[in-house]
Amino acid sequence: MASPIVSKKMREEATCAICLLLMAEPVSISCGHSYCRQCITGFLENIRREIPSQTLFYCPHCRAPFQVTSLRPNKQLGSLIEVIKEMHQDMSCEEHGEFLHIFCEDEGQLICWRCERSPQHQGHNTAVIEDVCQGYQEMLQNAVTNLRELEEECTKLKLFTRKQISEWNEKTESQKQKIQSDFKNLQRFLHEEEKSYLWKLEKEKEQTLQRLMGNEATLEQKSQELRRHILELEERCQSSAQKLLQDVKETLRRSSAVKLETPEAHSLEVHTVCSVSELYFDMKKRLQSYQVNVTLDDDTAHRELILSEDRRQVIRGHLRENLGNSSRRFTVLPCVLGCEGFTSGKQYFEVDVGEGTSWSLGVCRENVPRDGVIQSPQSGFWIIRLSAKKGYVALTSPVTSLYLKEKPLVVGVFLDYDVGVVSF
Repeated sequence: MASPIVSKKMREEATCAICLLLMAEPVSISCGHSYCRQCITGFLENIRREIPSQTLFYCPHCRAPFQVTSLRPNKQLGSLIEVIKEMHQDMSCEEHGEFLHIFCEDEGQLICWRCERSPQHQGHNTAVIEDVCQGYQEMLQNAVTNLRELEEECTKLKLFTRKQISEWNEKTESQKQKIQSDFKNLQRFLHEEEKSYLWKLEKEKEQTLQRLMGNEATLEQKSQELRRHILELEERCQSSAQKLLQDVKETLRRSSAVKLETPEAHSLEVHTVCSVSELYFDMKKRLQSYQVNVTLDDDTAHRELILSEDRRQVIRGHLRENLGNSSRRFTVLPCVLGCEGFTSGKQYFEVDVGEGTSWSLGVCRENVPRDGVIQSPQSGFWIIRLSAKKGYVALTSPVTSLYLKEKPLVVGVFLDYDVGVVSF
C-alpha cells in the first residue's frame, strides 16, 4: 500500500484544475497541462460565446497559449487515475494506520486488529469482515426488495390518483356542459342562477382536485424518498466490503423505518347538479321580437371579401384591387362589420351559414384594431367559429371547444347590451 504522502501527491497530480476532482477522460494541451475533457471543452465554449472569433486560448493553469487542435487524450494519466481510484477503495484505520479487516458487531463499525485489542472494544463481539459481509449483504438486499415493493405500490397509487384526477376532470367538464346546455335557451332569464351553479361546481372541483393533487404530491415525495434509499442501498451492495459495512446497522434501521401510508380516499361523485324546469313558451318567437336586419359595410371589408349587391351575403375570393383607402378596413384578418351599431337594448339577428366549411361570426366593439390578429373578448370580439382543423369553437382566451349534436345551418346571435351578454 502506498504511503499517505505519496497517495496525496498522486491525487494532486491527477486532479483537474477546473473542477478540482479526479480527471474524467483526461486530455492534454500543448503546454503539457491536462484537464477533464468536459471541463476544458466547457471552458472553450464559454470563451467562444463571449468572443465567437477567438481561435487562440490560454491555459487556465499557466496561461500558456494553445489552440483547440492541440488537445490530445492523455491515456497514461487516465490509467494512473484508475489506479488511484482502486487504491482509495482500500481503507485504513485513521488512528493506527492499519488495514480495516475486522467488523465490530456492538459498534457496527470497521476496525483494525489494534482497535480490537483496545479498551474501547474490549468484550465486544468481533468478526473478520469476510465472515459477516455475506449476511449483511443479504439483509441489505432484503431491504432493497422491501423498498422496491413499497415503490411499486406507491407507483400504482400514483397512477390510480392520476386516473382519478382525469376522471374527475372529465366528470366535472361533462357536468359543466350539461348545466350550460340546460341554461342555453333561458340564459337571459336565469343568468344569475347559472353563474351560481357553475361557481359551486368550480369550487367543488377545486376542493376535490386540491385534495387529490395533494395526495399525488405526497406520493411523489414518498417515491423520491424510496428511490433515494434504494440508490443508497444498491450503491452499498455494489461497493467494497468496507464501505458496505460502514454504518450498515444505521442504514438498515433507516430503511426499515420507511413506511408507505395509503392516501385518504375521496369520492368522485359530483354533488353540484342542476335541473332546469321546462318553461312552456316559444323562445324563437320571443327572440324574433328583438330581431334586426343587418347589412354589411363594404368600407370595413377585407380586400379578399366579396359582398353581394344587397350587402347581405359575403364570400372569400381573390384580392380586390383599386379599393379606397379606408382606416376602417380590416387589413390582416378577412373580416367585415355590419352597418348597424348598437349602444343599448336587446338585438337579435340570424346568419345563414349553410353548408360552409369555415366561418366566423359574432359581435365586436366599433373601435377594434383593424390590423391585428387577436380575436378574443379581451380585444373586443365575441365570436364563434367553424374551422376545418378545430371544428366549432368559441374564441375565448383560451379557445373553448363547442360540442354540437347537429350541424347548424342558421346561427342566431342575441345581444343584451345593458346586461353585457352575447348568446349564440
